Amino acid sequence: MRRTLTIAAIMMFATNCIFAQIAEFERWAKAPEGELLSQKFANKKLNKADCMRAAEIIDSMWISATADRLKAQWSKLTISNDSLKLACATRTFGPLPDDGRSLFISMHGGGECPKEVNDQQWMNQIYLYEPFEGVYIAPRAPWNTWNMWHREGLDELFEEVIQACVVFEGVNPNKVYLMGYSAGGDGAWRMAPRMADKWAAASMMAGHPGGASQVNLYNLPFMIWMGEKDAAYERNRLAKEKGELMDSLQQANPGAYIHQTNIIEGKGHWMDRIDAASLEWMAQYRRNPYPKKIVWRQELVTREHFYWLSAPKEQLNHGLTVIASIEGNTINIERCDYSSLTIHLNDNMVDLDKKITILYKGKKIAKKKLKRTISGMYRSINSRNDRSYAFPAYIHIEL
Repeated sequence: MRRTLTIAAIMMFATNCIFAQIAEFERWAKAPEGELLSQKFANKKLNKADCMRAAEIIDSMWISATADRLKAQWSKLTISNDSLKLACATRTFGPLPDDGRSLFISMHGGGECPKEVNDQQWMNQIYLYEPFEGVYIAPRAPWNTWNMWHREGLDELFEEVIQACVVFEGVNPNKVYLMGYSAGGDGAWRMAPRMADKWAAASMMAGHPGGASQVNLYNLPFMIWMGEKDAAYERNRLAKEKGELMDSLQQANPGAYIHQTNIIEGKGHWMDRIDAASLEWMAQYRRNPYPKKIVWRQELVTREHFYWLSAPKEQLNHGLTVIASIEGNTINIERCDYSSLTIHLNDNMVDLDKKITILYKGKKIAKKKLKRTISGMYRSINSRNDRSYAFPAYIHIEL
């Protein structure tokens, strides 16, 4: 994030009078992050109204900083992260809606084959689907391997594509959809649950699930598309089994695990674009960044944050699971495989003017009133790079 604010942002702060002296704020605005967050006002308790005004300004800071960071890359439609590059082909459909554009990230097929084959599959994916509205992006996988759509490093590239589209293309971060065909379907099986807190809905076409789990799809609508005769690697059998698994998860959790399974009669690996119906189905959903219940299981590539939870970075490991829920001002941690957990909160989730109760397996382990702070919002949006995840309050618990 940039170290300085724009003149407009400074004027907004002066007008809002969140801080007593504009001179103090100006010194903060020009300071390195560590010094900035050590200032007294960064941890000063804010009321709800001042918190909302501060959030608007921090959001403006984030947009400006993200634009500076990604402008050169997005002008070339290539996102770079360390040694990886993700080239993107884009098409835009329909007028700009009042609530922002949709974003469809569509992963191509191919896999463990010559570069030329994967390039051809990429070209095919660019024109494979056409949403009624939104930015349609077909990225070129950074690798030419069987697991090209779910290797380590892809998460960060996808996140930066989303950030660029939010800043430069007018995309609503709560209207981002993931889809993929064949090897791209392999990716959808894995990346949809792994990054479930980033998507509004997802669709898998003709892919192999491998060892991916579906439990993280608690809040993510998910479609399965498979040709009845697509028997290579037993894809058809596994798609049917996964659909039945999703049925059982939904039955056990009414209102959660929204899904639809489509086994297309008479079709093999190519479904003659019948699966294009997925775009309209996905587009009816919006991401809820603050769901009342979370099921978070780590996949082979681990992640430190998921919705409103953060786990200890040094403990992340495949299969470790957290199940947590919110009811009123009570947070119940039903399961946690870590020694500690950080819960991030805002006024959309709980009443921060009242005490928050934390239960672990039904037993009260904490009850305290939390404070809204600038540093909380600044740190969380800086670590998540998602406009919805600027949390003013948090509680760290040892289990």
